[in-house]
Amino acid sequence: MTDAYYQLPTGNVLALNRHNAFPPLHQALTEPNGLIAIGGELTMTRLLDAYQQGIFPWFSEGEPILWWSPHPRMVLYPEELKVSRSLSKTIHKQLFEVRINTAFREVITACSATPRPQQSGTWISPAMIDAYCELHAAGYATSVESWQNGVLVGGCYGIQIQRMFYGESMFHHVSEASKVAFVHLVQYLIQQDVGLIDCQMRTPLLTQFGGREIERDLFIQQLQTLTQVQHDAP
Repeated sequence: MTDAYYQLPTGNVLALNRHNAFPPLHQALTEPNGLIAIGGELTMTRLLDAYQQGIFPWFSEGEPILWWSPHPRMVLYPEELKVSRSLSKTIHKQLFEVRINTAFREVITACSATPRPQQSGTWISPAMIDAYCELHAAGYATSVESWQNGVLVGGCYGIQIQRMFYGESMFHHVSEASKVAFVHLVQYLIQQDVGLIDCQMRTPLLTQFGGREIERDLFIQQLQTLTQVQHDAP
């Protein structure tokens, strides 16, 4: 079967179906940055395959699924986490009860309803929510939640494959709630021996936390090392 392609002004993009694989990353477009395939499905198999290759889905409602691998790549090395003095004081005050994996669907649903600057809608559709909840049930997706008086007021979530974590989104209804959750997430991932957090694209908040951009080739090289199954020596 011959692969089909979408013809865009900046180049051709693979039309993904249930049978074909992602193309090599060097075929990703430079404009829009990192678009590598269009279409396909949000099955667990497809999502895990995508993440292990440094590809993630991001699209708006009404669009086909868009798959991305941008260059450069925003990452956070857990040991490089920076916590501001004011945020440290907030954490020390213990204003929030922080929990892990007790309300995954609630967190991703809240993220889907949170307005984003320069975005008219959300990429976290009901189909995305169901797909990531399936990943959570299988042990691949993690949420960290900030609670006050029994009410969920902030949180974040992402995907973990071996020693690699892929951050997805966060939300807050109370000031600092998502930041507190994120700091606890990084501390939790350090305990899990995670070596790299994929942050996808640069934002001011991630830069404040110590995130930085690296070359895509270096990102993929480190990703491949961190997602290899570690076997005990005989």
